[in-house]
Amino acid sequence: MKPVFVTTDPACLPRSVPVELKSGLGSLGPTQRLANSSLWDAITTAILRQVVRAGQARKLYRAWCRTFGTVVESPAGDLALAPTPARVLGLTDEQFADAGNKFHRSALRAAATHYERHHPDWQRMESRDLAAALTSIPRIGPWTAAAAAADYTGDFSVYPHDDLAVRTWAAQIAPAHAWPGKKDKAFGPMWTAMAGPDRTALHTLTLSTLTWGSHAR
Repeated sequence: MKPVFVTTDPACLPRSVPVELKSGLGSLGPTQRLANSSLWDAITTAILRQVVRAGQARKLYRAWCRTFGTVVESPAGDLALAPTPARVLGLTDEQFADAGNKFHRSALRAAATHYERHHPDWQRMESRDLAAALTSIPRIGPWTAAAAAADYTGDFSVYPHDDLAVRTWAAQIAPAHAWPGKKDKAFGPMWTAMAGPDRTALHTLTLSTLTWGSHAR
């Protein structure tokens, strides 16, 4: 599959975005993100992000790939790819536990089973349809499905906008804004209202905020 580069430019955000937030994002300038060329890897990554914090999820993913995946040499050093669905289905309960993925075991197995059956159709879907389709997998809820669909298609208008990362970075970029509390469900509607009806603006607002957070970290 040919790599897909997703470009965002905060300068194009509408006036409905608070000035402080737009100004902070504007400091990034135009940015590019490489969409995940593997739907299976996107699903795996989203599953391993369930419940745990971002830093722990990264450690789990790397250990999972190194232990059961495929190691590939690159100019940047050895890289490990996620284990295939067939490999996942062949693992024992003990192997999941030893890799620190006992909690994610049932979701990974269910995803592997459904992926082998449906991936030819899933890979051709538009982002919103893909996010909806992935919720048919047991233990895959709307958050995980949307995160995987955004990662694979590069369309962050479908990303779960009330995600903790989005909320955290938005509050750091624009601390003077009256953001809802952590348990307040008003954040998602507020976020989409800022972007307006244009899905491109919602995509840019969300991905730029996540990109800002990656640089800040």
